[in-house]
Amino acid sequence: MTRIGLISDTHSYLHPKLYDFFKDVDEIWHAGDIGNIAILDQLKEFKTVKAVYGNIDGQDIRIVCPEVQIFMCEEVKILMTHIGGYPKRYAPGIKALLLKHKPKLFISGHSHILKVMNDQNLKILHMNPGAAGNSGFHKHITMLRFTIDQDIIKDLEVFDLKRRT
Repeated sequence: MTRIGLISDTHSYLHPKLYDFFKDVDEIWHAGDIGNIAILDQLKEFKTVKAVYGNIDGQDIRIVCPEVQIFMCEEVKILMTHIGGYPKRYAPGIKALLLKHKPKLFISGHSHILKVMNDQNLKILHMNPGAAGNSGFHKHITMLRFTIDQDIIKDLEVFDLKRRT
């Protein structure tokens, strides 16, 4: 069993409550727009991290994080990228990647809108954790926490805190 903390769009900011919400997770997955390498380093000091770069990320992050990550966690295949869209509204090229790699879980960020939804046609669960940072139009800081147990994704929990403007 692996406990996952999922974030995106930190934009160079880690909310202090992230550490409490993710204290019992095994890994943190970051779906891009990290902001700067110091944020990535802070996360890595706290937990094991898997991350992709986002459209605002500079070369320092792009050197160490790919645009797309395809990996296994337990018996679940995951495809993670920053700009991915969501079922019936995938970003250009994403549906072809999903058809080629056939993940069970597709993760993206970028929209700053938390979404968890099934793609009935492709039989994929899609997660977008929304935005965990302070930059952008979003009114809430959001993060996800869940468990992968063999081939089952379960125990999904949402962190949702009204953002101070």
